[in-house]
Amino acid sequence: MKTINYVLTGLGGQGILFMTKVLATTALNKGYNILGAETHGMAQRGGSVVSHLRIGEARSSLIRAGAADFLLSMDESEAYRYLPYLKKGGKLFANASSKLFPDERVTAYLEKNDIESRAMEAAKKAMELGSPRSTNLAMVAFYAAFGFGPLSADDLRATVDDMSPGPFKEKNLRIFDACYETGRKMAMAN
Repeated sequence: MKTINYVLTGLGGQGILFMTKVLATTALNKGYNILGAETHGMAQRGGSVVSHLRIGEARSSLIRAGAADFLLSMDESEAYRYLPYLKKGGKLFANASSKLFPDERVTAYLEKNDIESRAMEAAKKAMELGSPRSTNLAMVAFYAAFGFGPLSADDLRATVDDMSPGPFKEKNLRIFDACYETGRKMAMAN
């Protein structure tokens, strides 16, 4: 398998490292090699957080600009900031309004580089489902709905099931399923 590169971004406190752990654990459960690196920055003060995850035969844990297959961002501004990490043909997933994302100022860049973008207001969705702290889980489920990459929605859901502590398991799976459905509807509409 060729190396698949994920860059996950957001602000401190948004659960970027948990998202990375879900993806990494799922990859390990499937028998893939992984390498990862995290840059916390001003994480404790709501500053930028970026995590690199490489699945496959990678030699370095850091992903070069122009080499990421996927960019998952918990914050719209961070999605734009880390856009140069995506390779031509990469896929961008952002916690943002699907009607307003991407900003018209980056549309030409996305088109020129054949980058597909998808957005869901994951924070709003998690709040509606009664668990505002599960925005990160909502984003993983939304990404899973499009069927890109080596990790299937069923595999990711199984990891969430395994990782969730007893009292949170049912709620986490409900959020995963609801946000997966939101993504599936969007995928079928395109």
